[in-house]
Amino acid sequence: MGAIPEPGSREWARYWQYAELPDLDLLRARYVRHTFPRHSHEGYVFGTISRGVEDVGLPGGTVHAGPGTVVMINPEVPHTARAGVPEGWVYATLYPSSQVVNDIAAETTSLRGTVGFAETSVVDPYAARLIDEVHRAAEEGNALAADTLLRIMVTRLLSRHGSTLPARAPRSAGARDAARARAVLEDRMATPPTLEVLAAELGTSPFALLRAFKKQYGMPPHAWLTDARVRAARRMLDAGAAPAEAAAEVGFTDQPHLNRHFTRIVGVPPGAYQRERARTYKTGLDLPT
Repeated sequence: MGAIPEPGSREWARYWQYAELPDLDLLRARYVRHTFPRHSHEGYVFGTISRGVEDVGLPGGTVHAGPGTVVMINPEVPHTARAGVPEGWVYATLYPSSQVVNDIAAETTSLRGTVGFAETSVVDPYAARLIDEVHRAAEEGNALAADTLLRIMVTRLLSRHGSTLPARAPRSAGARDAARARAVLEDRMATPPTLEVLAAELGTSPFALLRAFKKQYGMPPHAWLTDARVRAARRMLDAGAAPAEAAAEVGFTDQPHLNRHFTRIVGVPPGAYQRERARTYKTGLDLPT
């Protein structure tokens, strides 16, 4: 396994999956100009910065994450990311599935139900080092070490900062409309209605629906749809579909349209993403500049 390239003047990124840990995605990257638009993940995010500063925009405000900091983001929490200093940031991130984290919680903590983190940023050099060591073990093909270190890291963060997420309150009429709108967009992803048509179908007004949707999901319907399309494209790429086929199926106008949004949200182009998913070990891939 080759080493991840040292950061120079270029951006680089590697987003991959270790075959022995299929419920975990891994990202190592250096970003300078790249910015992540508002998006969310189906699973958890654990990231640590080794150089520079990452500004993570969350519902509660912006986190300025530097070396030794661990950023923890719960599933489906909308967030953005960008460089916090001119030289950008270098980081390692783990994306375990919700099932992995909740199984670890059930085995090693007293937390029950769906677990999460009230804090989104903590200074914990040891946990930060564990995240980096999970990457290193996976890169070296050491499945036993990667799995062990992942469980130690998650258990540490759960025991120190974890809690059971509160049950959802009964839905208001606006929340119900937002959920119905989301279902429509999921069902008609390739040919979605306009906001006006969608609101009329649901028996509400465009601005009322817009407000309710943003309150419920942290982003307006069009931004949520772009994120959902990228998720759907990822699943198709994982299954072996060509990027052009995925673009057409999920509703992007063409492959360059998919490339642009996929790279902004995932952090690597769809072709690079798919190549890495198809092999167990590979060196880092440069982002186009």
